[in-house]
Amino acid sequence: MSITVAIAYHSGYGHTARQAQAVAFGAASVPGVNAALHDIAALDEPLWRALADAEAIIFGTPTYMGSQSAVFQTFAEASGSIWAQQGWRDKIAAGFTTSAGVNGDKLNTLSSLAVFAAQHGMHWVSLGLPPGWLYTTNGDAEDLNRLGGFLGAMAQAPSDAGPDEAPTTGDLRTAEHLGRRVAQVTVELCHGRLVGVA
Repeated sequence: MSITVAIAYHSGYGHTARQAQAVAFGAASVPGVNAALHDIAALDEPLWRALADAEAIIFGTPTYMGSQSAVFQTFAEASGSIWAQQGWRDKIAAGFTTSAGVNGDKLNTLSSLAVFAAQHGMHWVSLGLPPGWLYTTNGDAEDLNRLGGFLGAMAQAPSDAGPDEAPTTGDLRTAEHLGRRVAQVTVELCHGRLVGVA
């Protein structure tokens, strides 16, 4: 049984795209899972078809002015006809975001993504990691979940750092963890559904 995890994301300057690639790498590391990246800037029929066919969708957006990008919001609003038919109901969902600030109100963005998924009747998967960088004696900026998020994967990319420099390795590894976790949950759920039908 082949399972597809779709990563539906927008990236303004390339930083969130790097995060999306890390999410995809993590998802694809789970046997039997295909990870597919989808830039949601183009709202065309192939995009909607790919998301309809996926068992899981991981949403990604930069955090601008404390919320998701306008491009991502346009995508969310364009999904209204899918919502009306409950086309994504019972799919697995998760989210990730990056901002220039260490905080940057990224939690607000992840909360918005979780509500968006809930409106579609999807099952949200948390990051599932304790916060890193808790202690000066054995923690540093490369820890997994160094920004201490729980709802999804957070990353920081300073405004003067290009996508070849940021996010940090720790933030990208955190995104990879999210992709792997979502893929594992999706595999378990799909196999459970098969057993339930038998």
